[in-house]
Amino acid sequence: MKIDGLVSGLNTAELIDSLMKVSAIPQTLLSNKITDRNAVISNLQSLNTSLQSLMDKAKTARGADSLAAFTPRSSAESVTVTAGSTATAFSTSIVVDAVATAHSVVTAAAGTDAWGGTFTLVAADGTMKEITPAGARPQDLAKAINAAGAGVSATVVPAGVDASGAPLSRLQLTATETGAAGAFTLHSGAPADVTAGTSTDVTAAAGSALLRQGADAQIRLFAGTSAEQILTGASNTFTVADGIDVTVSEVSATPVTITVTPDPKAQTAVAQEFTAIISKILAGIDKGSKATVGETGQKTTLGVFTGDSTVRALRGALASAVQAPVDGTSPSTIGISFDKSGVMQFDAEKFAAAMAEDPDKTQAVFSQIAGRVEDVAKQYSDKYDGLLTTRITGQETEVRDLKKQVERWDIRLEQRRNALERTYSQLEVQLSSLQSQSSWLSSQLAGLTPKN
Repeated sequence: MKIDGLVSGLNTAELIDSLMKVSAIPQTLLSNKITDRNAVISNLQSLNTSLQSLMDKAKTARGADSLAAFTPRSSAESVTVTAGSTATAFSTSIVVDAVATAHSVVTAAAGTDAWGGTFTLVAADGTMKEITPAGARPQDLAKAINAAGAGVSATVVPAGVDASGAPLSRLQLTATETGAAGAFTLHSGAPADVTAGTSTDVTAAAGSALLRQGADAQIRLFAGTSAEQILTGASNTFTVADGIDVTVSEVSATPVTITVTPDPKAQTAVAQEFTAIISKILAGIDKGSKATVGETGQKTTLGVFTGDSTVRALRGALASAVQAPVDGTSPSTIGISFDKSGVMQFDAEKFAAAMAEDPDKTQAVFSQIAGRVEDVAKQYSDKYDGLLTTRITGQETEVRDLKKQVERWDIRLEQRRNALERTYSQLEVQLSSLQSQSSWLSSQLAGLTPKN
């Protein structure tokens, strides 16, 4: 029970709270340290995430064709051109003799209960696939064909009614891929019946129709010359040169011109985007390492990375990876440099000029820079033994230890408060006892005083 100055007149609750604040100073310092460490961990984790992203980008950028960017063009809308990373400048003409089509047939109309039994799909190469629907409805056969994985899709099509008014249906069957190899027939009967010649070809029966014959596409390169070359394929897409594909959609009576030319803007954009990521990381490190000096008598605020040797070493390693010469060639010759303040710069015009003058050399320099950056990023951000990863782990371990110390202080402070409350309660009791004794002695002394 708390006795708050009933005898002494002291505000013992306030006094105890004040003493407890003094006793809690070590715990407060520990809590502040945890807050500081958590801020450091959060920023280190953010930096680590940025490094991991940079590592992925650098892995792509270090490729021998990472700067490959081209503008493909075609003189006809029916022919589209795509250029991959291995493409080079190219120009030619093609003649489209045929486009690839998917084989498609429609069966004769039949009643809703005429689709049961065993069927066999026969591919163009003679391969057979037995189909057994669960029921006799057209939907049952369509479902079984679609589930067979035989390269044919089936759709039920209403076909009116018969003389008695009963509904009729057809099945439209279409190869899932274009090309002559996708042609097929559907037989009523098992594969053995097809082999024996006793099955019925449903796709050739009266009332059925061939909607489209499966056929290969065909184009000609260098048409009309002694080097004329015919290309055929089940797909409408052809590779006409290394890294260059054309897709045709219509037959062309006249040659179609296709061209692939380098795209300087896209090439420069690739390098600019990559260097911008590095520049942002370096700027973030510089900002986090900066200490703000206050005015006279004011506190100096340290950056979250100030004094962090791991982050400082990372900054130096990244800068060195970017600006160190490549086989005697300075990266500044392709527009990548640092100003006098240590800020990374990218000169787009200089890079574009370097690509125009010597694209192979520019690519080589850029690729090696990217390779060195990837190595640094991996060294620091590897999820198992990266230097920055290890630094984060160490900070997290320290925070856990600090939290345990704070918890122990909670117990000490609780014990301290209980001790103070007991002490002041006993003080009040003792003062009350002394006060009672004083009053008794005063009354006794007053009784001994002679009366006039």
